[in-house]
Amino acid sequence: MTFRQFAYRNVVRNRRIYAAFFMASIFSVMVFFMYSMLMFHPKIDDEFLREVAVSGMIVAEIILYIFTLFFLFYSMSAFLQARSKEFGLLLQLGMEKKQLNKLIFLETMLIGAISIATGIIFGYAFSKFFFMIVRELLQLESLPLYISWKPFALTMGAFFSLFVIIAMTSVVFIRDQKIIELIRGYWKNDELQSYSKAKAVAGIAMLLFAYGAAAFTSINVVKTLSIILPPLAALGTYFFFTHSVIFILHQVRKRKSMYWHRFNLIAVSEVTVKLRENANMYFIVTIVSTVAFLSVGTLTSLSSYTGQFRELNPLSLIYSSEINNPYESEHISLMRNELEEQGLSYTLVPFMIKQQTSSFSQYKVNILRESDVNSLAIALGLPIIELDSGDGMFIPYSEDSIKFLGNRNIQTVLEESNVPVSIEGVYPQMLFPAMIIGSNIIVVSDEDYQLISEPLEGRTMLTSSFKFFAFHVAEWERTKSIGLEIETQVTDAIYKEKYPDLPFYFENPGLNYSIIRATFSLLLFTGLMVAAVLLLAAGSFIYFKLYTGLERDKLQFEVLKRMGLTDQELVKIVNRQLIPQFFLPWGIAMLHSAFSFLSLQVIWSNLAEVSILSEMILVLVGFTLIQIVYYFLIRWRYIAHVRAS
Repeated sequence: MTFRQFAYRNVVRNRRIYAAFFMASIFSVMVFFMYSMLMFHPKIDDEFLREVAVSGMIVAEIILYIFTLFFLFYSMSAFLQARSKEFGLLLQLGMEKKQLNKLIFLETMLIGAISIATGIIFGYAFSKFFFMIVRELLQLESLPLYISWKPFALTMGAFFSLFVIIAMTSVVFIRDQKIIELIRGYWKNDELQSYSKAKAVAGIAMLLFAYGAAAFTSINVVKTLSIILPPLAALGTYFFFTHSVIFILHQVRKRKSMYWHRFNLIAVSEVTVKLRENANMYFIVTIVSTVAFLSVGTLTSLSSYTGQFRELNPLSLIYSSEINNPYESEHISLMRNELEEQGLSYTLVPFMIKQQTSSFSQYKVNILRESDVNSLAIALGLPIIELDSGDGMFIPYSEDSIKFLGNRNIQTVLEESNVPVSIEGVYPQMLFPAMIIGSNIIVVSDEDYQLISEPLEGRTMLTSSFKFFAFHVAEWERTKSIGLEIETQVTDAIYKEKYPDLPFYFENPGLNYSIIRATFSLLLFTGLMVAAVLLLAAGSFIYFKLYTGLERDKLQFEVLKRMGLTDQELVKIVNRQLIPQFFLPWGIAMLHSAFSFLSLQVIWSNLAEVSILSEMILVLVGFTLIQIVYYFLIRWRYIAHVRAS
């Protein structure tokens, strides 16, 4: 048998231990390759979409590469520790340390080569399906499968270098150990690890403080807390697994009535040993899971904004014009012609908005005419208003303003024209996008509107009033190509810093929605793929540790079987041992994420008045179901191996 054959047979013989490592490697390579295929796709012609796609893929590729390097390095170290007896025997039989290092290098590169080849094959096989999803997200006409050497070269180069790094550095874990230490094996003793009571209490206190601060934060301090709380929660999590858990289990061991009850002695003792030996690993699993939850939750909250976009932007096209705007007639005609060419039915409601000073607040207010507001309300399918002479009503400028202004009753005078108005209540729905006209908007009767004949103090009639054209299109998502020429003028003026001189303002919510939807959907899809890798790795960490100690567990359960342990009792003991190992890190990660989402809700409420409660519940429940399925799958395989002893 040659040295290379020996390395190959070592990999085959330890295939059960390497299975999760191999699968996670394949999945990472597959995802990386598909991202590379999209990044180099020649059919994404739109500059904005290409920038979004390429930027998203580059970030995802970097995250995947860094995390995969860390994950495979940690996994390889666990495998080498699990095979320490084997390495000790080889050294005792005369193998040199140099040969052992070569053996480990060959094994690692063999697994790496197979993982890369298999991952690329699966990646290319699923690329068409991947492109179909991305085509829908970016709303492209076609995104065909293609062949180019670039994605293959990038993937192979990235992962071959990754496996070389792992192969050359992983031998550090056994290089300095003596033969007797290797033969003794990974599990050295089961004595209860000492812990610091102060650190145990500090860990719990840090987590409680972080949770409390996140739950009761406000927009004024949320930015500061976003810098302070993550490292505090991370340190608290580390202390929790390295000290607090041991402290809690130590208290359980003191309660003899609980500790000596039925199978609790065996289960608690084993859990104590596993949590003690793997505290650092459980800390890593918790942080990785938290990052996965938060990435998906944050990106899902962005999709929540797209879901509520229409409520926040009830109009289909918006054109605001100064009285002396020379482009007005041309632009309105252009939009009407484009809508008709596309076969889109529409309703155009023009407004003449007058400005006056309110005697109540001494602030400028924008005045709308009742008949104009009712015309728009009818087009939008909303209730009309009926005002008597001298009456007025607030027009909401945001969702929150509906509640704030709902019970307001204000007596004011429009000072310049000396028109008294009694303002009662607020219109119950958003008629205009937030702050598009201003924050002080009232509607008055047609009679009172005609009485407003004087300009705002210090201005002329031309500068104290403006026109507003509201387009309602039932198929508003199809308006993304309407008014692109006008949009270009606005964009150029902003770019050249000449926007204040522009006599008009134009906004196309359909175009904005298509961009936001494509961007957020692509980011969410990318985040889901990355999160899948993170979660697979997090579960694999536990899998690795479970199976590296399998031989020891087999011996333990063999002794218990000889003492009369039944299969049902075996399942109960296994459940009590595995549930804390699977669900304690998961539970802490869920708590981290839930309280982080509360802080995120504060930010969203301030930015766009969007609720992400349903998205939070969906993400947390979805990941919990995945973990439960994963637990039963691993438990099934674990019990099968133990029973085979």
